[in-house]
Amino acid sequence: MAEPPPRKRVLVAGGGFAGLETTLALHHLAGDLVDVALLAPDPEFVYRPLLVEEPFTQRPPERRELAPILRQLGWRYARDGLARVDVDAHTVETTAGQTLPYDALVVCVGARARPAYQRATTLTEHMIEAPSVDELLRGGPDQGRDRIAFVVPPGVTWSLPAYELALLARRRADDLGVDPELVVLTPEDAPLSIFGPLASATVERLLVARRIETHCNVHVVEEADGFQVVPERTRLEARAVIALPHLEGPAVPGLPADESGFIPIDDHARVPDAPDVYAAGDGTTFPVKQGGIATQQADAAAEHIAASAGADIEPKPFEPVLRGKLFTGSESINLRQKLTGGAGEGEASYDYLWWPPHKVAGRYLPAFLGLATAPPSPDIDPSSLLVDVEVSFPHTWHAEPGGPKRGPRYTR
Repeated sequence: MAEPPPRKRVLVAGGGFAGLETTLALHHLAGDLVDVALLAPDPEFVYRPLLVEEPFTQRPPERRELAPILRQLGWRYARDGLARVDVDAHTVETTAGQTLPYDALVVCVGARARPAYQRATTLTEHMIEAPSVDELLRGGPDQGRDRIAFVVPPGVTWSLPAYELALLARRRADDLGVDPELVVLTPEDAPLSIFGPLASATVERLLVARRIETHCNVHVVEEADGFQVVPERTRLEARAVIALPHLEGPAVPGLPADESGFIPIDDHARVPDAPDVYAAGDGTTFPVKQGGIATQQADAAAEHIAASAGADIEPKPFEPVLRGKLFTGSESINLRQKLTGGAGEGEASYDYLWWPPHKVAGRYLPAFLGLATAPPSPDIDPSSLLVDVEVSFPHTWHAEPGGPKRGPRYTR
């Protein structure tokens, strides 16, 4: 009897949304046809989009250790980082100096955040703690104009956290009995315009209802005497400025990259001029840096690898659908927009627009993680994978976005 062919060695670099989605997709699609190792310097997967809520709710985001997850899947975890790729030798060099071979490599190392301004508070996972939020909101007019600005810097394409911060700050300010002016400044044509005009109008009505001022089509620049708003060239008057970070690509030695260090990919997440190398997540040249987009890129890579390993599957190209859950301080707004092929007006609803209804949508990862209190399970039921749900509503579906609400029922 002939020996079965050796399993395809797949090395996944990075333990975030893209990296973990890749490993789960390969487990589901390829099984014993592949042998997977995950390389990541941080031993935990952190549900980072929930970090924006932590200062207001005092609930830390979900964390899961990577080593037990990889053991459950029958694969290996190495606490190490990616330092260099030798595409000719099909090996990587780790930050600890090891040389690891691969038959397929998936680079999911993410992007590097850096402050866009020196004198603003940059939104990071260690930005502010709950007592500091209350102190900030209670600051009062004796410190100058009682105004807090939330800034989307030029070049930032994923602006949703800025709106979440403003909405959560308003709700907390109401709880504290204070009323600072809150303002969002953004280069976008309209609030969250990436989701389409219908969704953007919904968010705009909510901001008005929550007394949050919004200035679109503006850039905030930092000068010697403070912040200026262009093109008006007016001074930004605020006692506190909180800004989203700029992102820089990982610039992995041995791999192609654009001028900002981001890795180019094709519609199957393959890296050009690097045979058997794939990339997914914020470290790629795809302009929207968001966890759900990262999982879709990871799925495209995993399908292509699984097919090359002999799985009976026709790999589908990456066709981005943006799904975003906007935290508002009460019920969340679910937003959805297809980013290619005549996107349309977009969708917005207080009911679910996808299932499972996690903050970050994904085909495998949300079903695997389940509820925060449930242990993760590698035995994913295909019927529980990501499904878009249909919601029917008129364009004026909610007249009072700040008040009691309940959207229409949905069908799966």
